[in-house]
Amino acid sequence: MSERIILDYGSGGKASQRLIKDLFIKHFGNPSLNRLDDAALISGLEGCLSMSTDTFTVDPVFFPGGNIGSLAVHGTVNDVAMLGAIPKYISCAFILEEGLKMDDLNRIVSSMAMAAQDAGVLIVTGDTKVVPRGAVDRIFINTTGIGSVVAHPPPSGSRAVPGDMILVSGSIGDHGLAILSHRQGISFETDILSDSQALNHLIIKLIREVGDVHVLRDPTRGGLATTLNEIAQQSGVELFIEQEKIPVRQEVEGGCSFLGLDPLYLANEGKFICILPEKSAGKALEVMHADPAGQGAAIIGHVRQGRKGKVVLRTALGGHRLLDMLEGEQLPRIC
Repeated sequence: MSERIILDYGSGGKASQRLIKDLFIKHFGNPSLNRLDDAALISGLEGCLSMSTDTFTVDPVFFPGGNIGSLAVHGTVNDVAMLGAIPKYISCAFILEEGLKMDDLNRIVSSMAMAAQDAGVLIVTGDTKVVPRGAVDRIFINTTGIGSVVAHPPPSGSRAVPGDMILVSGSIGDHGLAILSHRQGISFETDILSDSQALNHLIIKLIREVGDVHVLRDPTRGGLATTLNEIAQQSGVELFIEQEKIPVRQEVEGGCSFLGLDPLYLANEGKFICILPEKSAGKALEVMHADPAGQGAAIIGHVRQGRKGKVVLRTALGGHRLLDMLEGEQLPRIC
């Protein structure tokens, strides 16, 4: 293969076949994908299914704690898992800019393979398009995931009820600040890494060991505040949150203060919100704290009747204010 992506790699001819066999099959190879049919033959999925699709355009494509490849797998695996499902299969489609370094593509594909292996999913089908220079910024990736729902009933943003407790699985804002600081060339005394990781193994532990989980959501674009508002509106309840209980790393707090940002609105790619009955909150925390993906978990508030569709924040000073959705684009191309 050449050192850089050329338009021939998107032609469907011999160059395309070389790219598929020498790069994608090399890293993603499994019986379903190796058939190289027009579609993947999937077996072993029964009952309700969870399915999600997402497109990743993050800039820069390599960032502290990950890259666009691992992020694409983590993002889709996590979305599928939020319905209380075990992710099984992923498709991936690449849009590549002519001139992209082959070494960079190999690095991205390799990290996708590692992320898929860690998450326990197979990449079973895909597509590659190559466009002329300037038509796309280096590389965009679309991934679609499918999995078997094991939670009955499955968690949903519409199932929060008064009396439920609200938990978050760890510190917030890491991904958003990692991307922004790396993009702008800003350095801090302590390196800030993206929290990009697969959450499906921890989610399944919660479902199996805790039982009835009402809501699971990952607060990606728009951050914790926006996702909480979505849940409040879907369920028709008020969510009451205590600022001092929300876990935020000191370096993220400091970086946000320096840049004039609010960590409550920064994207996360390795955290989730869990809402469940009060009687189960202690057990849920115990399960989370025992897993590397949930060691920073905390109870941050509760659900109450109040003003339907609203999120109320008790500030560190003891005052109260409405926590609204993000207005506009705080940080474009974050995932």
